[in-house]
Amino acid sequence: MDFRIDVDGVLLAGEEAGRGSPVVLLHGLTATRRYVVMGSRALERDGHRVIAYDARAHGRSDGARDPEDYGYDRLAGDLLEVLEDRGVDRAVLAGASMGAHTIVKFALTHPERVAGLVIMTPAYDPEDRRPDAMDRWDRLSQGLREGGVEGFVEAYGTPDVPEKWRETVDRVLHQRLSAHDHPEALADALRAVPRSRPFEDWGELGAIEAPTLIVASRDEVDPGHPYATGERYAAEIPGARLVSEEPGASPLAWQGAQVSKVIGEVAASAASAPP
Repeated sequence: MDFRIDVDGVLLAGEEAGRGSPVVLLHGLTATRRYVVMGSRALERDGHRVIAYDARAHGRSDGARDPEDYGYDRLAGDLLEVLEDRGVDRAVLAGASMGAHTIVKFALTHPERVAGLVIMTPAYDPEDRRPDAMDRWDRLSQGLREGGVEGFVEAYGTPDVPEKWRETVDRVLHQRLSAHDHPEALADALRAVPRSRPFEDWGELGAIEAPTLIVASRDEVDPGHPYATGERYAAEIPGARLVSEEPGASPLAWQGAQVSKVIGEVAASAASAPP
């Protein structure tokens, strides 16, 4: 079932399927709601109510009125509005990259609404303050704004992955970037989201009490989401567990059925944990 939610004049598009304990899926920057479990319906078949939505400026959702209004405070606020609209008190939250940082921000702000967390391919490091860190994001934003999908791909350049993976990365880039109703707004998000900070210090993650699983990718295939960063999240969040693919294999985060399996494991842990 498709739905649309009005958040202060910004319409967020989403879908819901299945019955049972709720799971909410949040995608990464430049992706859409499809790119969390990659179209898998395993969670619904296993007895979960699955809610997925396109973040503002992504997919079928509207862009923000203010080109700067894409920070993690706002993205976490959008998640709260989705839960309120769908009548969900507590849910397992699974997010990739930007979605991962959003659910961490949400868990720190609204811990009572979080039954469990699946933090997939996190990239944010509060200690990374390189002055040139935003240059690449600005080039990607400009490429998309001036040249559309091909402009973005040109700005992206040759993927820094082994040759056997380059065709796959190129195909996915074209598919993802062609799936947005408001590319100009997405160009705004490409500048604003990376400049936002979901938390200020690693020590803040010690406050997270919900059952948590980190899905990290090996650097060979997914260097933009460092494996060491996933390890750090797992070390800082009490009781968190880290999973990944075998070296040289396709990233676990790209395998919808396998991702659904680990999300289901966290949902099972959440069901047995005290509220």
